[in-house]
Amino acid sequence: MGETLFISDLHLSPQRPALIQLFIDFLEQRAPAATQLFVLGDLFDAWIGDDDDPLPEVRAALKRLTDRGTRCSIMHGNRDFLLGRRFAWATGCHLIRDPCLIQLDDEPTLLMHGDLLCTDDLAYQRFRRRVRNPIVQRLFLWSPLSKRRRIAASYRQLSGEAMAQKPDAIMDVNSAAVSRLMRRAGVRRLIHGHTHRPQDHALELDGLPALRQVLCDWTDDRGELLVHQAGTWRREPWTANGAGCTR
Repeated sequence: MGETLFISDLHLSPQRPALIQLFIDFLEQRAPAATQLFVLGDLFDAWIGDDDDPLPEVRAALKRLTDRGTRCSIMHGNRDFLLGRRFAWATGCHLIRDPCLIQLDDEPTLLMHGDLLCTDDLAYQRFRRRVRNPIVQRLFLWSPLSKRRRIAASYRQLSGEAMAQKPDAIMDVNSAAVSRLMRRAGVRRLIHGHTHRPQDHALELDGLPALRQVLCDWTDDRGELLVHQAGTWRREPWTANGAGCTR
């Protein structure tokens, strides 16, 4: 069995060249050793349609990775939910649903971006339902690219202001929502990102031990991957010089 890698919340943008290079180095130097790579949302800080390609170097690096044989699966996040078929075709990546159920070591594992679990943030959940509506998305994508860029910039500003005013508690997951979704999926392991609070959370589900693993967000000089191989799990940092040590 080869390695399976999990990452999320890179928030790549042209304004962060060091982070872009960190990720490309990861794709070139570390990821090819893995059988598969899962990106659980927010690979990009914003994505306003496949006809806009602000980071062609990232697209090219992903294509080189998949051409070398590593399967790359990307989940939509709350910032890049408009990633579409053209992007998938250009990179060789696969777009996966949220939530997504996979099998590792004959163990069902639930993958999510994580924003669906933040049910206490009612304003965000209303916004999410609206922008994920296929009709709303189609109308947005029909708009001129210049207009979409203005809308995206305005949204980022409003989102930042709103987050600054919200209590930290409502931006984290709701424990009842976690248990409900894990029970519905029949799993005892959940992996997600979004909250930027990396940690392994042990819980009890119907009298049995369960685990919620939260992925790390990446910074300009450091990222982290969750690694599965042959029944073992570990967190592994990825730094600007390519050096990593397990912990």
